[in-house]
Amino acid sequence: MSTALRLPMDRDAFLAWENRQELRYEFDGFAPVAMTGGTFAHAMIQSSLLRVLGNLLRGSPCRVVGSELKVLAAGSIRYPDAFVICSPVARDAVLIEDPVVIFEILSPATATTDRIVKNREYRATPSVQRYVLLEQIRPAATVFTREGTDWIGRIVDADAVLALPELGIDLPLAELYEGIAFPDPPEDD
Repeated sequence: MSTALRLPMDRDAFLAWENRQELRYEFDGFAPVAMTGGTFAHAMIQSSLLRVLGNLLRGSPCRVVGSELKVLAAGSIRYPDAFVICSPVARDAVLIEDPVVIFEILSPATATTDRIVKNREYRATPSVQRYVLLEQIRPAATVFTREGTDWIGRIVDADAVLALPELGIDLPLAELYEGIAFPDPPEDD
């Protein structure tokens, strides 16, 4: 029996390697991690998020970007579902080092990584002021906010309006879930 040992990669080796791949990969600081496909609900939430944020940010120096660009976070390279950047970006940039707000849409396959691993990485990235985890199974979110040296998490429901003071906007959460049918919640006993 033969077992190949996988040697750790560094960031530059990963970027060169990924450039030659047909599929997209994230980099966990040591090795490539294949990106998985999403659901219709995921695609609808992401599309609404990009549209609503884009409209709210119109006229400001900040721009919302989808999962086409990479983010450098604590030595890892990630493809968030959406993020906001407020500094100038070169036209040919593929890697962003100073996102301000990051959004991930949770799925069963990625929830643990999004909630724990990426949360730790984004918390360790000084430019990130807010990390928003959007639920796919119900209209709700978990929002982590940088408050001084603290990283505070709170849960919000569909009727919430997310204040994003670092961007100068308020984001109505319900607008991100328009057109998506959810099962009725079980009745309380």
